[in-house]
Amino acid sequence: MMAVSISEPLCHRCVYHEKCKVELQLKRPLMPIQLSPEQVGLEMLCLCGQLDLLIRAQVNQFQEQLSQDCSPEESDTFQVQGAEILDQMLQCLEHLPKPMPQLEDYLDIVGLSAMFPRVEVFLIQGSPVDMLERPPMDEYFSHIAKLNQLLVLCQQLEEDVRHLGSHKYIAHQLSVIYHIICSFRGIRCLSEMKKDIEANFKEMKQSLVTEEGSRQEPQLAAPYISWILEITHTITSLVSSLPEELTEDLSLPMAFVSQFLS
Repeated sequence: MMAVSISEPLCHRCVYHEKCKVELQLKRPLMPIQLSPEQVGLEMLCLCGQLDLLIRAQVNQFQEQLSQDCSPEESDTFQVQGAEILDQMLQCLEHLPKPMPQLEDYLDIVGLSAMFPRVEVFLIQGSPVDMLERPPMDEYFSHIAKLNQLLVLCQQLEEDVRHLGSHKYIAHQLSVIYHIICSFRGIRCLSEMKKDIEANFKEMKQSLVTEEGSRQEPQLAAPYISWILEITHTITSLVSSLPEELTEDLSLPMAFVSQFLS
């Protein structure tokens, strides 16, 4: 023990120096990419959308904590993901001509601060805050999701009607499509589809009822098949063409994108 205590150490610990710091590059591309000002604008739109959704989720968590008489605290996930998005925003600004604008100034110049006021307040205050008035972009993602859901379900229903050996669940699939159509209030072109389904749904569903104990799979008669295919084709074509009636809630982001694509 005495020999060990008086022997020289095998190595000496080096004192850390700031010059030895290595910056993490995990979020950066392997090869340098130069974005145009137009590409920077479109990328910032996407990043603002991500940060806005993250802030909304954190605000909802705050409300849940308050309802349970708990002090609101930011989650670790919010802090990590929020910091990553802000870092990506700053990286985007590096592609702009010098002198590089401040992030808050850039969002004001291109109009993103008006579209995403939660993001603007977060950049100023450093904490997630909800708005007293609902921002114009709040309906964007839900509206896009409904359009996509309507399109995909119609495509699936058309495929099933054409190729499935059993039409047992066709009525249920059409019912789901009907309820999505009902969620689009005041859309004249979809209202016509809604009335058409209401007028024929019960008879179509009744035609699929089989006798108890029957081994025969329910099949739609040719007229009902043609009717459903006409509905799915009409809705698919309508949604794909994005008429003004269906894109009114998308006008703000579409106008923003158009200024960078013109």
